[in-house]
Amino acid sequence: MKKSIQFIFILCVWSCGQEIEKPTTFKPKVPSYFGGILPEPSYNKTTLEGIALGKKLFFDPITSSNNLVSCASCHHQNLAFSDDGKKISNAGVSGKNLHRNTPPLFNLAWQTGYFWDGGAKDLESQVFAPLQHPDEHNQDLKALIVKLQNHAEYPKLFAKVFNNEPISSQNISYAFAQYERSLVSYKSIYDNFLQKKDSTIFTSTQKKGLLVFELHCEKCHKYPFLTDFLYHNNGIDTTFTDESDERVFMGRFRITNDSADLGKYKTPSLRNILLTAPYMHDGRFATLDDVFLHYTNQIKVSKTLDENLKTKITLSEVDKIALKAFFETLTDYEFIKNPTYSIEK
Repeated sequence: MKKSIQFIFILCVWSCGQEIEKPTTFKPKVPSYFGGILPEPSYNKTTLEGIALGKKLFFDPITSSNNLVSCASCHHQNLAFSDDGKKISNAGVSGKNLHRNTPPLFNLAWQTGYFWDGGAKDLESQVFAPLQHPDEHNQDLKALIVKLQNHAEYPKLFAKVFNNEPISSQNISYAFAQYERSLVSYKSIYDNFLQKKDSTIFTSTQKKGLLVFELHCEKCHKYPFLTDFLYHNNGIDTTFTDESDERVFMGRFRITNDSADLGKYKTPSLRNILLTAPYMHDGRFATLDDVFLHYTNQIKVSKTLDENLKTKITLSEVDKIALKAFFETLTDYEFIKNPTYSIEK
């Protein structure tokens, strides 16, 4: 009897001492001018296995109600995760046009708000909107959990990342967020310039473009992310009274209910800009020439127009050519081949 009790005691000690294998901590390479570290919440620390799970979910149409639409249906890797030249996407479950241009996905960890109006405060909450929107994934979260639980691979993957917790909507969002946080872009020619502080890396036309950019664009598209992460009315409309479709046409006002935010939308990063046409929150400008024309001759005045745009901007044809040449230096070709290149090997 004593031997049996002793054996059970030893077995319990041995089994209780076995720890679940922990996922591998993500150690990204982040340039010093990005702050040197990857911002992340304490409640969702990024791991290599979490990134892999989030990536699998991102590219898997199982996340839609008809099992045909994935996040990658609208966010194309070869275009810095923007859409394929569409003003607004219709690649969702319903086939209907959405109301806003598909934003590219990179350097998301440093953003302070998501969507064009900042309607989500973090990546963890952001994912629920496209998953549940009837014109995007149209996915009931409980039904998604069941699909993932019955899948041949997902239960083991979730168990590894989330300490054997059952699959939940929270952990689904955490996995998505971990992958999206790993999309760090910093290997453009412009980044070489930032690291070496040597303007000889640019052609003469690109150097001139940098000067034009610093004079006319940098007030909102700030170094090093080429965005100020803020919201501005950049004069593309004069009135913002359309309250349809949950007030998506009213800009940041939709979120804050502050009349000072009418017509304001988030400043997009100019990184990878040659890959992310068309431009503006609704994709109304097909080309950079259209954008230049707007800022030089078509600013529409309203009460919330940004102060920086109340003074006329003048761009010569030489300036426009130079700006385009400078924008070429902002393309990160390594990123579109390997968007998680920041993972430390």
